[in-house]
Amino acid sequence: MVLKINSLTGGYNRKKVIEDINFNISKGSITALIGLNGAGKSTTIKHILGLLKPMAGEVTVNGLKVDENVEKYRQNITYIPESPVLYEELTLEEHINLTAMAYGLDMKTAWERADKLLEIFKLNDKKKFFPIYFSKGMKQKVMIICAFLVEPNLYIIDEPFLGLDPIAINDLIELMCKEKENGKSILMSTHILATAEKYCDNFVIIHEGKIIASGTLDEIRNEFSMPKASLDEIYLSLTVKR
Repeated sequence: MVLKINSLTGGYNRKKVIEDINFNISKGSITALIGLNGAGKSTTIKHILGLLKPMAGEVTVNGLKVDENVEKYRQNITYIPESPVLYEELTLEEHINLTAMAYGLDMKTAWERADKLLEIFKLNDKKKFFPIYFSKGMKQKVMIICAFLVEPNLYIIDEPFLGLDPIAINDLIELMCKEKENGKSILMSTHILATAEKYCDNFVIIHEGKIIASGTLDEIRNEFSMPKASLDEIYLSLTVKR
C-alpha cells in the first residue's frame, strides 16, 4: 500500500474534527475523497501531508511515518491545493527550479518533464512571467506542472478542476490516468462526482468527520443495497438522510 491510514483521529487546537479514519490507497490507483464542505476532507489531507499531528492513530506513506523522517516522507508526496499558492517574486521558470531543488531532482530531468507539461498546458511561452499575475486557471496550471514534474509515489489533489477550462480539465485527467498506468497513486478530493465515478477506482465518503462508505463503486452499491445507483445518488442518499 502506498498510503495507509489507521484509526486516525485529529483536528486543530485540541478540537476533534475527524475520528477513527481508516482507508488505504494501493499502488497504481485513483481514489476520490468525497464529502460536504466541513466534513473533514481538508483535515484528513493535512494529516496525510504531516501538517497536523494526530490525536490518535497513524498515517504511513510507503511504510514511513512523518515523524520517522520528515524530508523522506514528504518527498513521496506532491500536493495541489484548491487555491494556488505561488511566490510573488518568482517567475514561472523559477517556480519550476525551486520545485526541482526541493525534491532533489536533477535539473536536466526536471526540465525535460517540465517542458512537456508546459506545452500540454500552453504555458511554454510564459517561463519568464510572474505567475502571481496570471488568471486563477493559469495559476492552477502552474501548481499542476510543479506537482507532476516531480513524479512522486502519491499525488494529493484538492478540488483539481476548479478554475480550469474544459481542455485543461481533460489534459489533467489524461495526466492522472497516465500516472496511474505508471504505478503512481492519486488521492483526489472533489465535488464533481460524475467525473470521479468515471475515472476513480475507489471512493471514500466522509461525513461529519467519519467515514460512512469506502471501497469500489460496486462494493459501496452492494453494502447499501443500491445495485444500479450512480455515485451522485449514493452520496445524496447517505448524506441527506443523516
